[in-house]
Amino acid sequence: MIKPHGSDSLIPLFVMDAVERANLIKESESIPSVVISSAAAANAVMMGGGYFNPLKGYMNIADAMCVAEDMKTTNGIFWPVPILNLLRDASAIKDAKRIALRDPNVDGNPVIAIQDVEAIEEISDDQMKIMTEKVFRTTDNAHPGSKAFNSVGKFAVSGPIQVLNFSYFETDFPDTFRTAYQIRRDMEKLGWEKVVAFQTRNPMHRAHEELCRMAYERLEADGILIHMLLGKLKVGDIPADVRDACIRKMVEVYFPPNKVLVTGYGFDMLYAGPREAVLHAIFRQNCGCTHLIVGRDHAGVGSYYGAFDAQAIFKEEVHAEALQIEIFEADHTAYSKKLNKVVMMRDYPDHTKDDYVNLSGTKVRDMLSKGEDLPVEFSRPEVAKILMEYYISLND
Repeated sequence: MIKPHGSDSLIPLFVMDAVERANLIKESESIPSVVISSAAAANAVMMGGGYFNPLKGYMNIADAMCVAEDMKTTNGIFWPVPILNLLRDASAIKDAKRIALRDPNVDGNPVIAIQDVEAIEEISDDQMKIMTEKVFRTTDNAHPGSKAFNSVGKFAVSGPIQVLNFSYFETDFPDTFRTAYQIRRDMEKLGWEKVVAFQTRNPMHRAHEELCRMAYERLEADGILIHMLLGKLKVGDIPADVRDACIRKMVEVYFPPNKVLVTGYGFDMLYAGPREAVLHAIFRQNCGCTHLIVGRDHAGVGSYYGAFDAQAIFKEEVHAEALQIEIFEADHTAYSKKLNKVVMMRDYPDHTKDDYVNLSGTKVRDMLSKGEDLPVEFSRPEVAKILMEYYISLND
C-alpha cells in the first residue's frame, strides 16, 4: 500500500479523542461562530477524514492563487484546486482568533469544526476570475462548478482546523461513508497491496462494471475500490441513495466476494474536469490505492472539456514526483455486438458505430421514466430495475 500524499503517514484532522472533542464542542459555545458554505463544510469533511492530507486547514489568498496558477502551495505542496472557506460577510468574526464553523447542511447548524483564524482577506474580482479560469477553464455561469465557486462570497478565512464530525454523511450513509483512514484500515485487513480505484457520481452500467474488471485484471490488482461521491450534485443527477443501491446490487451479483469495497466520500462535486481528476488521484492515494481509473470526460460537464483532457493533464502538467498513484487510462467503453461483450473501443479499430450498443443519457432517462426495460447489453437488469423505480417515482 502506497504512502499518503505529502507525508509518511495519514494525518486526518478529525479529533479522535472523545474527551478532547467534547471539550472543543463546549468551547465552541463561547467563541464567535459563522455558518459556512456547503463547499467549505465538504472541505472540512475531507480534511477530517484524511482525504486532503497533508493540508492542515483552509488556504489564504496567496496559497489559493499559487495553487490555481501552478498547482502547488507557496511552500511547495502539490495541490490542484484551492481549498477555501469563503464567506459573504465576515463582520461577525472580525478580530476573532478562534471561531466555530457551523454546518449549513444539518438542521440547527451544529458546529462541524473549530478554526484558528490566521487571516481574513477579501479576494478581488480579478483574483476570483483567475482562479475560476484556471480551475474550471471557463467563467461561464452556466458551468455548475464555476457558478457555485463564485456564489459563496469573497472573504477568505484561512487557518488550521479541528474537525468535530462528518456532517450528514455518517448518519445518512452509515453503510457507505468512509474516511480515508477507515479505507486504509479495511484494505490492510483484506491484505490488499495493489488496489485500483473507480470514481463515480452516477449509477454504474455495464460499461463501468467492465471497465473496473478490465483494470483489475490487466493490473493484476488485489482489489477494487468503488468510491462514490455522496455530496451535492447539479440538478438532474441521480441521488446518492439510488446510486448506492444500484452499485451495491451490481457488486453483489456480478463480482466475486471480497474483491470490491463499495464506499463513499463526503464532498460536493466541482465538475472541474482535469483539475478535479488530479484531486481525485490525491485523495485515492491517501486511501492507499495504487491506481485510479481515468476515463472519458472524467469529472466533466457539458462540452467544457475535451474527452480525454483529464488524462492529458497527468502527462502535461503533473510532474513525475508529484504523486505516487498511477493512472489507468480508459477509452470509450461499450458493448460490442460482434464480440458479445463490453470492450474499450480503441482496442477494436475494425468496429463501426453500428457495431456497438450506445444509448444517450436522454434516451436512458426517457425509457426508464416510461417503465421500459433497458437493453441487457447496456445495463444489468437488477440495476435497471432500481433506476426504473426511481424515475417512475418522479412522475407520481
